[in-house]
Parts: sequence; structure tokens; C-alpha cells
Amino acid sequence: MTIHTVSPLFVGRAGELAALRDALSRARAGSSSTVLVGGEAGVGKTRLVREFTGRADDALVLVGGCLELGTDGLPFAPFSAVLRGLVRERGRDGVAALVPGGTTRGLARLLPEFGEPDGDGAEARARLFEQVLGLLERLAEDQPVVLVVEDAHWADRSTRDLLSFLVRYQRSDAGLLIVVTYRTDELRRTHPLRPLLAELGRVGWVHRIELRRLTRREVVKQAASILEREPRPADIELIYARSEGNPLFVEALLSEAGGGLALPESLRDLLLAGVERLPEETQELLRVASAGGQHIEHALLLAVSGLDDAELSRALRPAVAGNVLVVDGEGYSFRHALIREALHDDLLPGEHTRLHTRFAQALERDPSILPAPRGAIELAHHWHSAHDATWALVSAWAAAAAARKSTAYDEQLRMLSRVLELWGQVPDAAERIGADHVEVLSQTVTVAHLAGEYERGIALAGAAMAELDRDAEPTRAAVLLRKRGIIRYDAGRFGHLDDLRQAAALTADGPVRLRARVLENLARMLHTDDVWEEKTATAEQAIALAREAGDAACEAHALIALTWARARDYDRSEAHLDGFAEARRLALGADAFNALLGCAISESDTLEGAGLHERAARVARDGVAEAERYGVARTSGAFLSINLAEPLLSLGRWDEALDVIEHALDLLPPPPHQASLQGFSTDIALARGQLDRAEESFERARYVLSRGVFRDQNLLPHAGREIALLLARGRADDAREAAVRAVREHAAGAGPRYLWPLLVTIARLGGPLPPEVAEVAGRMRVQGALQRAHWLTFTALTGAPPYAADGGDGTRGGGDGDSAWRLKAWDEAVAAWAELRQPYSEALALADAARAALACGERQEAATRVARARELAEPLKAALLLDQLDAMLGRAQGASGRSRAAGGGDGAPVGPPLGLTARELEVLRLVTAGRSNREIAGELVIAVKTVSVHVSNILAKLGAASRGEAAATAHRLRLFDGPQ
Repeated sequence: MTIHTVSPLFVGRAGELAALRDALSRARAGSSSTVLVGGEAGVGKTRLVREFTGRADDALVLVGGCLELGTDGLPFAPFSAVLRGLVRERGRDGVAALVPGGTTRGLARLLPEFGEPDGDGAEARARLFEQVLGLLERLAEDQPVVLVVEDAHWADRSTRDLLSFLVRYQRSDAGLLIVVTYRTDELRRTHPLRPLLAELGRVGWVHRIELRRLTRREVVKQAASILEREPRPADIELIYARSEGNPLFVEALLSEAGGGLALPESLRDLLLAGVERLPEETQELLRVASAGGQHIEHALLLAVSGLDDAELSRALRPAVAGNVLVVDGEGYSFRHALIREALHDDLLPGEHTRLHTRFAQALERDPSILPAPRGAIELAHHWHSAHDATWALVSAWAAAAAARKSTAYDEQLRMLSRVLELWGQVPDAAERIGADHVEVLSQTVTVAHLAGEYERGIALAGAAMAELDRDAEPTRAAVLLRKRGIIRYDAGRFGHLDDLRQAAALTADGPVRLRARVLENLARMLHTDDVWEEKTATAEQAIALAREAGDAACEAHALIALTWARARDYDRSEAHLDGFAEARRLALGADAFNALLGCAISESDTLEGAGLHERAARVARDGVAEAERYGVARTSGAFLSINLAEPLLSLGRWDEALDVIEHALDLLPPPPHQASLQGFSTDIALARGQLDRAEESFERARYVLSRGVFRDQNLLPHAGREIALLLARGRADDAREAAVRAVREHAAGAGPRYLWPLLVTIARLGGPLPPEVAEVAGRMRVQGALQRAHWLTFTALTGAPPYAADGGDGTRGGGDGDSAWRLKAWDEAVAAWAELRQPYSEALALADAARAALACGERQEAATRVARARELAEPLKAALLLDQLDAMLGRAQGASGRSRAAGGGDGAPVGPPLGLTARELEVLRLVTAGRSNREIAGELVIAVKTVSVHVSNILAKLGAASRGEAAATAHRLRLFDGPQ
């Protein structure tokens, strides 16, 4: 006789349980971890998790499950359940005290107890995600936290996004363990959970557990525990053969057959066997409950069943006692989802329609039965399942509004798509919802943008435009064009400026508020030099119109764009900085935190471009703190971290910059932000001679930048790093090819701020300037002290006016006059970098000035410059430069030592001349003798390409532009007058 319906003995999962315990031990030690637990239906995922959490005595266990609703999940269901449990245990105020920043308006999207949610948009969603993670991390400060998300195969898009965010962005030392369960047999090839699992599987702290079926011996143990006796061999053979080791099926078979031979003929019979033993009224109630989903609230089942509370409880008690239902919070859940599925699938067509209609009617009578937005979404589901097109459309429209309030944009998109799908079946659809087809399309465009469905949004905007008469409805057409323009801009698609300009034309006599926003968008998206006047004029118009409309947020955004545009003339930046202060005041008054952070981004960028590094760092640091307070540390905060790392790099505070970069990368910000941060890491690693580390950071950035459309502030520094890396690896020819390619692909339309550093990097390659580079340098203007320092450096490297001995065509002559102007040029560059307080750039220029002094025969002057360069480079740990300086110092001292030795003195040991290696000296000797690369290769028995690399290095070290100039320097210094 069967004693238990569930095995009291936990069988066959010792290894998996140990893996979870190990993960919890890591959390106890302050190291975050995530475990993904997969397995087919009935294999024991829930039992494993319950056994594990039951033994996690010192941990705070938070459990939430994804809820199936037809083919769709409820948005944020597991997190709403977790939050509800925390509020029940600690109270609303107790939870609010743990939320970073002290504001819970973001959490109101998950639980109405926290009041009215704040504004919509991507920022609101980002803030919600940040607040959930911040809450979990605060909880983990007191004790280890185990967050269990069950049945992720039913997770909606919003739940998947938040789950991915929590797993990927949790602090490595947060002490948080996330456990996720999912059915492997549900994951068809196109299942949306599959790419998420693949993505998370690449995260270093994520581990996967795949639950297998039980072995025959384990099934015997399970059966013996259920029966409280050893099963008969014949029975166990049949049970094992039928169950194939699935623990749920073992339990069901034993429960039905009592260990005998009367086994069900099908899986459906097996799953429903326990139901069929229950009283008829209980079976009927379970059929009703199956239409409500895997979890159903007591109040809703009471309303649908037509029973009073006592009758309902009496009818349900056998189902709970028989382990078909389990009590779950304020309602009930089926012991296994397969049982509910079997019951629901067993409904006749008429029953199916009738039951879903009853659920819909009950929810309409009392919407408070379920919390928002769950009630609205379940109502839409039931009307749709009841095949009532009219009410399915009306309820889907209402559910879309509820989903928007929760920032569940994918669910809102799904609901609006359903409205569009049903539109043709409901003749009076527009009257029913108070919006015509174009309005529904327009709203769907907005939501598609928020959900990241850019291509769909563009297509829907086009469809809406096709239904509109622009002449008859210019305002609506302008709204759609504005939306499409913004999506095209974010997607990196052409046509965004055309859309916004058309929208501006259509709103010439339209609503002031709309026109102000169109013009503000247009001003913000005009970037290239040829439209700079249009940018400023458009921003000015937007400001005036925003003031007229009383739209302070729009005015703040437009003022930021205008101030940034005016301050780009870095010679006069100071005169325009008050604009940022005014924009900040407007943003604060309008509670427009995105404008406030945008102001910090633009102001810090402007200050850095003007060479005001300390002030730029201060503004950016304050902005990072603001972003953390507003809950957007991983988005706007990471962008501001870029703007903080850049001036710290300029100021030579490299270790501090690395701390900022590491902290921002720990948050796993959007890929473009990661690329910029990795770029600064590359710069520091390169200067410190950590070439492998530099290459690793560079490749991470390259991966991102090769997969999108980016501006010159991303592309030009990246191109410069590629050139510098190739040169550091001794691949000078490849570096030159990369230089020409970078100028051809990225110089057109680029501004001088990022072009001058690239041109300097190219000039350091030595040799004649490629025509493309010379042309760009010839037309590039110089604005502000920082660009002037770059220009002076470029001038000293290339001999461009005003120092060129040949009149300024960029090809220098040799001789003492050439050396004299070079030394003067380098001293001016040194002074410019010193004034800017950029120690590394100053040290580089000093090293070049020392080479020029040596070329002039001024050894003491060279030694003085080398010593000062060392003072600057040593705190930076700039290993490559220090090596060059050491070699140069030896030359400056050793040159006189050689003369003293020739006269019988006791001079210092002679160092390698000009920092050249022994092989480079051999090559230079043959270059001085007039040999070609091929002739040198034959004499030294090396490859022609290797000779080319050596010649490039020689030119760079000598600061020479040609082989002839290098030979002239060797003759002047009498490098080969005696034996070498």
C-alpha cells in the first residue's frame, strides 16, 4: 500500500546538491555566483532547490516563479513575488530603506504598495533594474542572499532582461547567489530563453547543472521510500521501464498502481490519475482552476467558481491533501505544471471558451482581485483565449497601458501587436478604444523603440505614414517622422536627419511643444562640421519654443546642445560655460534627471577638450555620483566614468584612472561604453610596456566597434591605438597601412579634437607623410590650448610650417639648420604640454627635444631634458619611455666619455648610440653607405621586410623623416668614424 505521494528520501542528487552548497559557500565568502539548473519536466528541479534552500540556514532565501499565461509569461512575475514577500516580512518602509537613493518609485512598477511609478522611458526601466540589483546587494551586506527564479522557460522578455541584468551586472563581491531553473524539453530551437542561456554561459561566475534521470538503483531507493518497503522486482522493472527514471513519473505510477501492475496507458492518464481519485466536485474545480494558469489566487478562484468561501475550501481540501495542489502564498499552484496542462488540454472546446469567459468576467467585475499590471494582462489573455475578438482587442489595449506603467515594454509591444492583429475583426475598433489605426501604429512605434525592436519600429512608422495624408494631418505626420528619425539615429541607420528636417518643416505652424522637441532632437543629432551653423541655429530655435511652451526639460536639453556647440571653439570655451549652469538649473526644476546627467556629460567633455583637465574630472566625478543616486550607474554613470577617466589619463593619474575604469567595467555597461573604457586601458598598458595586456583591451574594444556605427570620438582614438600597437610590435609597414586606412575611412567630416592626436600618432611612424595625411593636416584648424599642443608636436615631428627649412612643404632638408629648428619646435611643444599639466605628453616631447639637442651636438642640453623627462615618467611607470630615456642618457653622457677616452680620460661606459640596438646600428651603417633595403637584407642575411622594420625604427628614434636625414645625423654625430 502506498504511504507517501512524494518520496521522503531525496535520491540521486548528491553531486548537484554539493554544487549548490559550494556556490553558497562562495557567496558566504563574499563572491557572487549564479547556477542555472536545467532538466526535463518532472526530473526534480524544484525538489533539488527546496532541499538546498531548506539547508541554507544562514542565508536569506528569496523565491519567485515565472507564471505561464497561455503562451506568454507575466512581466516581472518572479521579482514581484520576491518583493511582495520582502514587504510582507519587513514592511514597506523597511524595504524602502534598503533601496539605493532612498526612492522607491521605480519599485512601484513591481508592487503598487510603493506608490505611483515615475516617468516612462528607457531611463525608468534602467532605474528599476538598478534598484532591484541595489536592493539585493544591500540585503547581501547583512547575510548571504539566495535568489531563486523558477521556471525560466516561461519568463517573459522583461523578466529575462532583468534576470540577465542581475546575473551579468552584480558586483563580484556582493555575496549574492542566483539560482535559475528551467525545462530543457521546452527549449525548442527558437525558444527565447536559449540565447539568454548561451549568453550567461559565457559569464565567468555562471555554472550550469543539468539534472539527469534517475538510475534503476536510484528508482528502487525512491520507490522504497514512498512505499516504506522494498518494491517487488517485477513491479520495479515495470515502473522503471514506464517512468524511464523520471522521478515525477515514478511517484505518479506508484501512487496510482500502489506498486501493483495496473499501470496507466499514456502520460496523460498518468498525470491525471491522482486527479481522478478525487471527489467529483474537486475534479470539476480543478478543471476550472486549470484555465487560470499554474498559479491562481484564492479570491479569483472564489469569484469564478460561484462557491462561497467555505464551499470552495471544502472542495479544494482533497486536492491539497492529495498533493495535486499546493498552497502558495495567497493562492494555489498545481504540484506540477504538467498536471495543469493535462487538465487544460482535456477541456472540451465549449468548456474552454466558457471557463476563460468566466475568468474574464470575474476580473472585469473586480479588477482589484489581482495586482496591476497582472490583472490587466490576465484579462487580455482570458478574452483572447475565449475567442471574443472585440473584448480581446479592448482588453489588450488596456493591458498595453498597464504594461507601460510597469516599463514592461516587450509585453506592451505584444499587447499592441495583438490590437493591430485583431483590428480587422472588430468593425468599431476605433470607437471601442478611443484611438484610430494610425494612433495604435504610432504608439506601437514608440514601444518598439523602447523595447529595442528598431527595425520593427521603422517599418511600423512607415506603415503609419502610408495611411496618413501629410497635407491634411501635418502634426501627426511630424510626430511619426520624429519617432522614426530618433529610431534611425539610435540604430545607426541613414535618413534620421531627413526625417527630422521633414518633421521640422511640417511643424512650422504646428504645436509649439512638438516643434520644440523636434528641433531639439535635430540639434542634438547634427554633428559634422558642415552643419555646425545649422546645429546652433536649430538649438536656439528649440530653446525659444520650449520656453514658450513651458517645457523646461526640452529647454534644458536644447541649451545643452547649444552650449556644447558654441564651446567647441576651445579658444573661447570659458565664455559659454554659464550655459551648462543654466541648463542644470532648468533640469533640476523640471526633475529631468536625464537632462541633468546629459549636462554633466557635455560639460565635462567640453572642459576636457579645452585642456581644463582638473575641472573636467571634477564635473564628471560629480556626475557619476548623481548617476548612482538616480539608479543609472551602468548607463549614464558609465558614460560619465569615460569622461572622468580621460582627464585623469591626461593629468598622469593613471592608477586612479584604472580604478575608475575597473569599477565601471565591473558594472558591465553597454558595449559602446565598454569599448571606450577599454581604450583608455589600452593607452596606459601601451605606455607601461604591457603589450599583451594592451592588445587584449584593444581587441575587446575592436569587437564592439566593428559591429555598429560610431562617431569619430570612438573611431579615431581606436585607430591611433591600432597604429601604436603595431609600431610597438615592430610592424611599422602594417602601422603605415593602418594609418592611411584610418585617414581615408574616418577623416572626412571629423573635427580637429580627435584628428590631431591621430595625426601625431601617424607622424611618429617617421618617413614621408602619406599624401592623404598631409592633405588632412593642411586643412585642419587648431582650436584651444590642447589642440595647439598637438599641432606643435605634429610640427616638430614633420617639419611642417613655420619651422620647415625648405619653405614648408613637409619634406625637410638636413644640416644644422634643420636640427636647430627641430630643437626649437620641440621646446615649444614641451612648454605647451607643461602648461596643460599633461606629464606623459610633456615627457615624450622632452625625449624628442633631447634627441634634437643631441643632433645639434648639445649633449648637456640633451642630458638636462632627459633628466626632466625621467622625473615625469617614473611616477607613471611609463616603461617604454623610461627605457628610451635611459639609453639616451647614456648617449648624452657617453658621447663626451668617448671623447675623453680617446684623449686618455676615464669617461663613463659608452652606451648604445641614440637608443639604437646593435642590429639597428648595423642597418644604419649600411643606410649611411647608400645601400637599398634589398642590398642590406642580402649582406645581413635577413628578410627585406625585417630591414624595413629596422629602418622605420631607426627613423623614429632619430626623429628623421627620410633615409637621407638619418644618414646626415649619423655623419654629424660621427657614429661610424671608428670601429663599432
